[in-house]
Amino acid sequence: MKSTLRTALCAALCCTASTMVFGVEPVIEVEAKDGLIVLGQEDSLLTGVPGEGELTLEEAAKWFSDSGNHETLKVKLPKGLEAGASAMHIPADNPLTRAKVELGRQLYFDPRLSSDGTISCASCHDPAQGYAAKTQFGVGVDGQEGGRNSPVSYNRILSKAQFWDGRAASLEEQAVGPIANPIEMGNTHEKCVADLKKNPVYSMEFSKVFPDGVTIDNVGKAIAAFERMLVTGPMPYDHLEALERFEKIFADDLDFLDEDPELKQQYDALIAATKANPMSESAKRGKVLFFGKANCSACHSGANFADEQYHNLGVGMEVDEPDFGRHEVSSDTKDKGAFKTPTLRNVVLSPPYMHDGSQGTLEEVVKWYNKGGHKNPHLSDKMKVLNLTEQEEADVVAFMKEGLLGTFPKVETDRLPE
Repeated sequence: MKSTLRTALCAALCCTASTMVFGVEPVIEVEAKDGLIVLGQEDSLLTGVPGEGELTLEEAAKWFSDSGNHETLKVKLPKGLEAGASAMHIPADNPLTRAKVELGRQLYFDPRLSSDGTISCASCHDPAQGYAAKTQFGVGVDGQEGGRNSPVSYNRILSKAQFWDGRAASLEEQAVGPIANPIEMGNTHEKCVADLKKNPVYSMEFSKVFPDGVTIDNVGKAIAAFERMLVTGPMPYDHLEALERFEKIFADDLDFLDEDPELKQQYDALIAATKANPMSESAKRGKVLFFGKANCSACHSGANFADEQYHNLGVGMEVDEPDFGRHEVSSDTKDKGAFKTPTLRNVVLSPPYMHDGSQGTLEEVVKWYNKGGHKNPHLSDKMKVLNLTEQEEADVVAFMKEGLLGTFPKVETDRLPE
């Protein structure tokens, strides 16, 4: 029996896209000893140069002179997200290092990148607001409002094209766009670079991280490196899914696991993890609906619960001059009113929802899908009337609120150059 169990385990390992099938990863433990970093679980990566208060030139120079902080990082995704490892994107010309990530962290939270020193990346993508903003639209300098809701900035390591309409081909390109946007940061790239060069701390840090020092491209590379580290941790769904997968593979052998102590230990660990990260019965029913009758997984698919595609859901299409979204970039008729699918990991933390922030709660969102959206000539063929009962709507919402809520990595938001 032990041999049979081992054969099943090997087959499962060979057939999965993930490096970890059941939540136990003996191979990864060896790799971790060689410096592999599990994203979302390495506290020292995003907590800044050690110290208190404003970052001084002396403190920064000492830390940025440490050669270890310039070594290329080897990273892996955490449990749950690791199944999407094939989509992980780190450009060859922008390798990750601790020094570059730290420089990007400072830039991300520094309002001095804006024209009047009031708006930073975090103003619209705030850790305290689920890395988004509670306002319907993004708010920039002088209180100006944009026309779209602020998308979340985490798990972007799994995405190339950025913004609701995908107009930025990379995180690097996206990072510098708001700086020169008159409604957002209201600055110019030239002035932003000039101001950074005048700051002794930033000037030194850029010279340590990039051979050509302060340039707008390097600003984008640093911020993008930081954003790629904003990765969410395991959710109750991830633990339950791992347990159910194990039980499915070993369905005929669960009563004999005592014959293989190692597999029994793995199974017990999965059960313990699921109990420590529980879901209500309503949420469990919602999980079944999510992947079935409610049709959510038609677009919110994959490890990050997002297909990275663009869909017309009918949102905002009832007005005389609707926002055509992706069509403004592609000029393809089929893209009229289509917007990029956002991740649903930690979605409960970042209301309001939809590209126009028109729906304030997850309950409203589910009702929108249940009625099939707003009919228009370009409505996605994935949108259809679902005929969910009130209880089923509530169950789907419970699943998103409970089952899809994970952790964020620890991030220092205030320690910036003097």
